[in-house]
Formats: sequence, structure tokens, C-alpha cells
Amino acid sequence: MKTTLHTTPPSQLETECLVVPVLDVAAENNNGDKSDKHKPQIQSDDKAVLEAAADLIAAGEVTGKMLEIALLHKPSGLKAKRLMLIGGGKAKNFSSYELRKLAGAAVRNLKAKDLKSFAFVAPSSWMGQADPASQSTLAFQRGGMGDAVKSIVEGAFVGNFDPDYYKSDRKEQKIDEMVIVAPAAANQKALQSAMEQGGIIGEAQNFTRDLVNEPSNRMTPTILAERAKKMCDETGLKCEIYGGDKIKELKMGAFWSVSQGSDEEPRLIVMRHEPAGAPEKPVLGLVGKGITFDSGGISIKPADGMEKMKYDMAGGAAMIGAMRAIAQLKPNLRVIGIVCASENMPSGKAQKPGDVQIAMSGKSIEIINTDAEGRLVLADGLHYARQLGCTHLIDAATLTGACVVALGMVNAGIFANDEDFYERFSKSLQKSGEKMWRLPVDEEYRDMIKSNIADIVNSGGRWGGAVTAAMFLKEFVGDTPWLHLDIAGVAWMEENKPWIAKGPSGIAVRSLVEFVRDLAAAPLSKN
Repeated sequence: MKTTLHTTPPSQLETECLVVPVLDVAAENNNGDKSDKHKPQIQSDDKAVLEAAADLIAAGEVTGKMLEIALLHKPSGLKAKRLMLIGGGKAKNFSSYELRKLAGAAVRNLKAKDLKSFAFVAPSSWMGQADPASQSTLAFQRGGMGDAVKSIVEGAFVGNFDPDYYKSDRKEQKIDEMVIVAPAAANQKALQSAMEQGGIIGEAQNFTRDLVNEPSNRMTPTILAERAKKMCDETGLKCEIYGGDKIKELKMGAFWSVSQGSDEEPRLIVMRHEPAGAPEKPVLGLVGKGITFDSGGISIKPADGMEKMKYDMAGGAAMIGAMRAIAQLKPNLRVIGIVCASENMPSGKAQKPGDVQIAMSGKSIEIINTDAEGRLVLADGLHYARQLGCTHLIDAATLTGACVVALGMVNAGIFANDEDFYERFSKSLQKSGEKMWRLPVDEEYRDMIKSNIADIVNSGGRWGGAVTAAMFLKEFVGDTPWLHLDIAGVAWMEENKPWIAKGPSGIAVRSLVEFVRDLAAAPLSKN
């Protein structure tokens, strides 16, 4: 989608549709109770836009309620063919998180009407909130008009993606061009940069979604590696692809044990962003679970819903997508992306419950459940990242159903062994708008993964399953600062939302990219 920036007064812009956010600025009553009365405020200072919307507001058809849409054809005083007023909810809660949803919802609504272009007015209330260092929560959430422009672009790109491209009768519905209308008084160079950054991140998220969306017969470990290599070649990243022989040579017994039941060869994907002049430390390792299909192995999954297990490589895809954006944004930080790609299949060659595998680190693992395979590939991926010189680690994986039970399909689970590292990442979450909730890795949970025959078991049982999976991974990171993102509940949207299609979400890409840029701008106090 082509994006351009304009400072033309909204009413003077010729476009298929002019989209303007509306916020509810109704205050609470004196006793602290919320008033039932809405007070909609059009997020534009253009007099003609305000006049065009006046009758809808007076009739109560526009209240500012979140994702409420009113469409006016041939609006008086405007050169636009249509005026869309889209609600952003309570003004005091409005942030880039909501703004992304508005942009995505506008795109999905308009492309369903077969429109190909539109213009989005950046909210006027963002002006004057340009200091990200301000102690005001609202100012921090907004971070200036540049943040608004970036959020609009990211949300619009996400809304423009649909996963139904194997339908023979598919009708292509896509927005080709978006104009962002910004105040003339704003720093145009900064806004242009923000718009370009938003496009890069939005495209990376959709690239990730495309990888996850592919069926497993069209996204084998080999094909995933080829797609990663092509991306690296196009963006200037170094890329190394290794097969089964190298995996055995590296003594990645945990990784290999998962792949041995499949006729498909595993692949170890290593992507490197090593800009000239970057400091020697920190080196950030991004490790992703790349199980391109998970049958559960000998501990086979129920047939109902197994088709979705093509998405079990969403963590690995997120790392590939993040590396794509990192290569284009060029932060001055060394980053190594590692994806352990494999199928988990039952066969006469597959590992069995009760087997003992030796990980690359030398730890012995008793296999209790072959469906707890993601932590096995990550164990060797994390250890290998440390061998390659990574001083800080983040892994992402659709790891446990237990995390979905704990947090539902709203938040990803996040685990950390280092407070400073976690605090820095949490600030990036506020910028990215992705929801993650911290869960514990207290030492008491380690007893749940002790084995009678080996060092540890690969499944701690039903209770606290997301935590014991994280405790398993913690065994392989040592004292290296580490974050684990369990994205099982949020990597796949179970239904269409106004702002995003049913299917892969591309979760974690935005947060990882924001974090890398943050680290490059202000390195950790201790590396």
C-alpha cells in the first residue's frame, strides 16, 4: 500500500473517503461516577469537517464510542466523496493502541466497499503531546504526532491483509493508497520518517503473517529456510542455513529428537544484523520456535483442530519478520536471529515417551510427552545463540496451551530472569501496543521438572504448565539476561475483528523491533 503525507486542509483534499477519528470527551460526574451522556469531539480543526459532522452528532448517530462508524456521502463543503467518522472511545484512554485499531478498521470497512484509496486525518489532540519523556501518562502513550502517524500506518497495513488467497473465486479487495493528513505546523521531516518506519514495521508484520498462514505442505522447514534466505538476500542480512548433518554435528540432540520422526529435513536458520561500527556488546539473540506442523508426535493431538497446527511456527516467523524490519531500519546494534525449523510427526523413527535425549548443552532430558516439543528445539537454539556470542536473549514460541488457559486470547505470556532487561522490554510494549502479561519463574517451580532418570523432564504436568515450560527453557540460558514470550493464545485470531482478519496476527514483531531500536538508542547500563 502506497502511503503519502499531506498537509492540505482536510476539507480541500480530493479523495474517495476522508476518515476522521471521533473521541468521547465526556467527563466523570463530581462524585466520580461516569456520565451516561457522550460528548463527541471531532479530531480535526477544519471548520468544514466540523460543520459536515454537526447533524450526525446532533442526531446522536456519532457518539465517539470505540469503532463506531458513520459514513456520509457527498459531504457538504468537502472535496472528498465520502466522510467516515470513526469512534476512538474515551479521550482519556485514547492511545496509539486504539489508533492502530481505528486505522485497521477503516481499511477493512472501505476495502469491503471496493474502494482503493482513502485519506486518514491524524488526530488533532495529538498536537502538544510531543514530549515522550513527559511524566504525563497520556503524553507518554502518544509520544508526539510522529507516533500518531506511525501508528496509523501500522494499523492500516495490518487491516489490509487477508489470508484467503487460496480460494479459487477470491475477489481481491485491497487498499492501494493511503494519504495521511497532518497539521502543517508539525515537523514534516519527522512525520515523513515516522510514516516510512510505520510502513516497514507494518510490512514486516504482514510478512510474518504470510509465513504463518501457509499450509504445512507449502511451508516445510526447507521452504521456511528458503523464504528466510531470500528475505536476507533482499535486505542485506547475512544468512546461514544448516540441515540435519550440521544439527547432528553441533550435538543438538534435543532439536534433532523432534525432527527424527518426519520425512521432512529440519533446518537451522541463522540471520545476522551486524552493522559496521556497532558496539561489540550487547548482542541480542532472537530465537524462534519453527515447528511447521505439530501433530504431537507419538503423544498425538486430537484430530479436532489439528489443522491449525500449521501455525506452530509463529514464533520463528516473528523472528524472521522482525529481522526483516531491523535490516531496513538499520539500528546500530548487533542482532542474531535463530529459528529451529522442524516438523513433529509420529512414525517408526519418532522419539517415544520415556526416551532420554542429550541437549547441545550436555543436559539430559527425559521425554514425558512428545507434544512438548517446542521447548526441545528452543533449548538447543538458546544454547547455540549463547555460543554465537549473544549477551541477551529473547525467544518467542506458541509454546503452551496452559498459557492460553491462564491469559486467554488477549495477552501473551512473558517470563524473565533479569529485572532490568524486563523493564526495558516493557517500555517497548507500551510503544508497540502489543499486550503481554508477566508470569513467574520462581525457583520453587523447578522441582516440577526434575527427572528420576535424567536431569530434567520435558513436561511438568498439568498444573502451571506455562511456567514449567519456561522453567525448562531457563535451564539453557544460564545467567544470560533472557525473556520468553509464550504467544500461543494470540498468534492466531479465532475470528474476524473490525481491524484484523481471522488468521495469523504477527504478534511480537512490533515489540521486538521497538525494543531493538530502543537498545540501539540507549544501550543497557550493564552488558
